[in-house]
Order: sequence, then C-alpha cells, then structure tokens
Amino acid sequence: MMRRIAVLDAPTNLGLRPPTLTSVPGCGKAPGALRDHGLLARLRARDAGCLTPPRYDPGDWRPGDGVCHAREISEYSAALAGRIGDIIDRGEFPVVLGGDCSVLIGSALAMHRLGEAVGGRIGLVFVDGHSDFRHPGNASYVGAAAGEDLALVTGRGQADLAAIEGRRPYFRDIDVVVLGIRAQDEYRLDLQAAGIVNRPVPALRAEGAARTAQWAHEQLVDCAGYWVHVDVDVLDPAVMPAVDAPDPGGIAFAELEILIAGLVDTPHCLGLEVTVFDPDYDPDGSYAAEIVNTLVAGLAPVSAPGAVAPRLLAPRPASPSGPVLSSRPPAQAVGSVADIEPADDLTPQPERSVDADPSRPLTEALPDLDRA
Repeated sequence: MMRRIAVLDAPTNLGLRPPTLTSVPGCGKAPGALRDHGLLARLRARDAGCLTPPRYDPGDWRPGDGVCHAREISEYSAALAGRIGDIIDRGEFPVVLGGDCSVLIGSALAMHRLGEAVGGRIGLVFVDGHSDFRHPGNASYVGAAAGEDLALVTGRGQADLAAIEGRRPYFRDIDVVVLGIRAQDEYRLDLQAAGIVNRPVPALRAEGAARTAQWAHEQLVDCAGYWVHVDVDVLDPAVMPAVDAPDPGGIAFAELEILIAGLVDTPHCLGLEVTVFDPDYDPDGSYAAEIVNTLVAGLAPVSAPGAVAPRLLAPRPASPSGPVLSSRPPAQAVGSVADIEPADDLTPQPERSVDADPSRPLTEALPDLDRA
C-alpha cells in the first residue's frame, strides 16, 4: 500500500526579522519556488492547498516587547494545526512547505492534539543548523519566533505561543531529538541541561546519516509517532546560501537526502516540514531545484510501492480500549492510520554523550527585530 503525500503550503514569514528596514523576509515565496520545479508531480502528491498567513507588519515592536507578531503567529498556528490534522485524518503523509521556522508551532500543536486523542506522546526530530532554543530563561530578550521555535514548542516562553489551547509543552524534552546543529551552537549546553539529546554535525558525520536516522528512531521508542522538522540551513552555505542565517560547518545535500529517507522510512513518521529557504537569494532557481531533488529522493520511501501505511505505536502501557487516531468523528478518519503497531521493533539504546562546547555570546540586539 502506498502512503499518499499531501503537500500543504505554509508561506509565513512572521517569525523572522526584516532583512532591511524597508524589506520583508523572502521565505514566504519558498512554497511557490519549490512547486515551480515540479515538486508535487514528482512526489505524485495531492495538493492540499495554501494557508495564507497574516500580513507581515512589525509595527513599533522593540526588543523587550516579547515575540514580534505573537498574536498573528498564534492564530496562524492554530489554523495550520487544523489543516495538518485533516491531512493525517485522511491517512496521508503531510509535507508542509514553509515559510520560516515558526511553522513548527502549528505542527507541534497538531501533534499534541493527536497525542491527546490516541493517549500517547508524539516526538519531534528537529533537523536544523541552529538549536532555535533562545527563551527568556537564557537570553536578555526574545523577539523572532523563528529563532525560538524549539524553545516555544517545548514549553518555554510566553503562553500565547508556548501554551495555545492551554497545551504546554507540545513536545516533552525527552521526546525531542536535535540533529545537524553546529558544534559551536550557543545554546548547546542548554539543550544538554534540559535532557534534549542532540547530534551536531561532527557527530552526525562521524556516525553517518543513515545510522544517525536510526539513532533518532531509537531515542523516540516510547513515543506513539513523531514529526520531522527540516530547516534547510542545516546545509552548509557553500551549497545552500539562500537562507536568512547561513553558518559554515553544515552538511551536504547527499547527507540530507539520506537522513530524510532514514527518518521517514517507518510508518511511525507522521509528517515533515521544510523551512527557511529564501528564493530572494536564488535568482536562477538552482537552489530550489536542488531542494526539490533532495526532497523527492528523500521522501521516496513514503510513496514507494509496498510502503507501509502510517501507524501509531501503542502507548506504554497500552491503553486498554485501544487508541483512535483523531478526536474528529470516525467517518473522517482513515482506519489504517489508527492501526496499532507493537513497539518491539525498536530497541531503546543508551543515550550517546556529546562533547560540550562553550556557548557563544548572544547575538547583538538589532534595532528592529532579532535574528532568527
């Protein structure tokens, strides 16, 4: 049985600072740029449409005011969570095309709703060049949600973003795996203190992308399923400079392809999002073409003939009544997605230790908006 992919555009740029005082971030154009290179046809995907974001307008926001565009991001995230939930209810595999990393808040809300419905926890594999773990407990101020998304979805930060619908956290720290951050990431020690396992680029490369994907599976053995976040700034700027905050020391396209393929090649992977590609820095479309090639190859295990339909693992201990996929009326749910798979195909492994690097100084505050 093939797992049908459904592609949903989430072209929000609300979580980023403006590149200049008179411009807006270009990552909202990313879904269109990827579609122009035939992404949907090559994935044989259903077009799940576009969720149009509110207008980008930082107004008179200043450092110290909290997260810019917080109200708009919160409302957009709730709507996005509903759209993702609808796709999963159809038994499909959602691929969300962002937009900036604040897209993760909507995905996280959808996963928390799902976890509540099935009586289990949903995990997160966070593939990103930055930890995005800035929050009021470790920074002098916050401001750009795209630089704080992992902190927000693990319950750190203002309630209108970190506790939508009274849900906090959307992901527990022990249910998060971070892959691809730079060795010198400024919040690396904070991740370790929180118990969030991570494999920065040097460790990822030492183990290999395929083994790293399997390692990520093993860290989430107690979860009913998991979501995958991919920020293309995990790639080295030598091959992907079209992002808002390129940092050297990233991975190659071939490594990202293998990593994605390993992460999605299981019925317990519930969906994937791609964020932060900025077509404004890609005038000839060559980087968009590379991203599309990588996504098509990486997602091949999802829609290949014989691929197993999505399934949620039974909670530990298993619910006596047996979980259902969705809190929506049963007529809207697809039965194969609600099937329960025994959890003994994944064996817990001891967590690997990673060397701690000194934190870098906090990025200097900008007069308009913080960096992502």
